[in-house]
Amino acid sequence: MKRLVLATLAIWLLAAPVAAAGDSQEAWAALVGGSHIALIRHGNAPPGYGDPPGFKIDDCATQRNLDEKGQAQEALRQHGVRADKILSSPWCRCLETARLMGLGPVDGAWAVAASDRSPERLAAMKQMLASWRGPGTLVVVTHALTVQALVGIMPGQAETVVVRPKPGKEPGVEVVGRIPVPE
Repeated sequence: MKRLVLATLAIWLLAAPVAAAGDSQEAWAALVGGSHIALIRHGNAPPGYGDPPGFKIDDCATQRNLDEKGQAQEALRQHGVRADKILSSPWCRCLETARLMGLGPVDGAWAVAASDRSPERLAAMKQMLASWRGPGTLVVVTHALTVQALVGIMPGQAETVVVRPKPGKEPGVEVVGRIPVPE
């Protein structure tokens, strides 16, 4: 029995990276093809979550901002993704991440700074994403808690979750794949 468990674990460990690579390839193909949505958690901004006490939304010097690694984490343009619209949370680390992509003008929007603590904004964001039809990609640079509230995935800093509008009565999206944090 112990050998069977070890063999199963070994097979799973070998197959997991292949599945993740396929997930990433499907996600890139969807973004390049258009009519999909890239939910991107802002680039690397240590240390961890949140902002210092007393931060001001209109003063980047009071916020947790991108470090050098975060400023270098961009790959959409290199993969040929055409963005029709780029929305960003108004936090400086999100706006900077979006602008550094070099894909076009960035609109700062409170609507994409939603979380489970702001149900009205979250419902509006779900409706906006569900109605996206392209033809290009909608890029949304936001926070981990926003992505988690939308699709149940807690992304790493600079990770992208690719989704498509979900048909049906309830507005929403379905996950196509994930693009891991750039190295």
